[in-house]
Amino acid sequence: MAATELTQKFDQKTAIAIVVANMVGTGVFTSLGFQLLDIQSVSMILSLWVIGGIAALCGALTYAELGAQLPRSGGEYNFLGRLYHPSFGFVSGWVSITVGFAAPIALAAMTFGAYLGAVLPDINQTLAASLLVVLLGLMHCYSRTVSGKTQLIFTLLKVILILIFSVAALTFSDHEMSLPKLPVASDLGSLSSGAFAVALIYVNYAYTGWNAATYLIDEIDQPAKRLPSILMIGTLMVMAFYVLLNYVFLAVAPIEALQGKVEVGVIAAEYAFGSLGGQLMGLMLSLLLISTVSAMLMAGPRVLQVIGQDFSMFNRLAKTNDDGLPQIAILTVVALSVAFVLTSSFESVLVFSGFVLSLNTLFTVGGVFRLRAKGLLKKDTYQTWGYPITPLIFLGLTLWTLIYILIQRPEEALAGLLVIAVGFGFYWVSGRVKG
Repeated sequence: MAATELTQKFDQKTAIAIVVANMVGTGVFTSLGFQLLDIQSVSMILSLWVIGGIAALCGALTYAELGAQLPRSGGEYNFLGRLYHPSFGFVSGWVSITVGFAAPIALAAMTFGAYLGAVLPDINQTLAASLLVVLLGLMHCYSRTVSGKTQLIFTLLKVILILIFSVAALTFSDHEMSLPKLPVASDLGSLSSGAFAVALIYVNYAYTGWNAATYLIDEIDQPAKRLPSILMIGTLMVMAFYVLLNYVFLAVAPIEALQGKVEVGVIAAEYAFGSLGGQLMGLMLSLLLISTVSAMLMAGPRVLQVIGQDFSMFNRLAKTNDDGLPQIAILTVVALSVAFVLTSSFESVLVFSGFVLSLNTLFTVGGVFRLRAKGLLKKDTYQTWGYPITPLIFLGLTLWTLIYILIQRPEEALAGLLVIAVGFGFYWVSGRVKG
């Protein structure tokens, strides 16, 4: 086992692919329609994605320090448990699994089924979504090499298809809209509005996953050295893709056709290329979402694995096969995700997930100040670029959106707080931390 753990590591390319694949998924292909319900300014919509990207990058720069200084798989579970209290770590792990991974896996799989159904109308979309989760989960239980190579291939395919679609839509579409390149004076007031803050939650959800590599630090080759570049490169790539994709959607389709719609990618493709183009876009998006589901099924179970290492009540989750893969943890996430596929609705889950995950990352990024206050900073290891400005930017933007969600979407916010309360209840039941 020791030899396997030393030699079978994910390289930097695979780790970047995991970050990109975790991020580029349901959110960017579904959330634009909801944003357009309250904001009709194209320049403000594009500003949303730039601001969201800046926030994600600031978060990634901070997480890179936490991961380099406190190297262990588990993401927020590891960071919060060591910087605050084991209960904070446990609850964040609980949140990561129930909200951070199982729900988004389900949403991505459901979107996969919906887009596949646009091409194959007779297909059972729920069955297709469930089978995707199950088959990918079994693959990730089989071999680290197969798992890593499959993820890299599907992520490369995702990047290539996004670029092809964007270039083709802008080049060959007969329906290109006239878009303002910069905000006008009348738009600037909306930057501080509640509608803009709520829309930013959708954007933040789409960027969720910039921290994915921190969930499997133990399985990355030279993590202290490579984690910062993995998180930064992955986040910058996705920021560029998101701004480009939303520009394309808005350039080829009228706002009225996109408002309130989930399938914005298909609608844009239909305007750009006709009904056949819409069907091909549906097929393309279904292929893109395979890498998203796969990446989350790689990262999420590692949180359960480290919880199992620390809490005797959950020790079966820490068991690994001969290749060092946490099979029971993977299958647990598969089961939770399939349950969400069978029970979830879309918009409310998206806002609910965005609220809880933003709260989770808020405390984690704030942990960089606690790390330094506790004297845990190692001078010869990566430190947050632009400290303290970069973490403060992230904290300010995140806190702003959370406050507006509490005001404007209290039901989703209260549901999120209930999930957190249940996590603390499970921690109380679980007993003492080992060691």
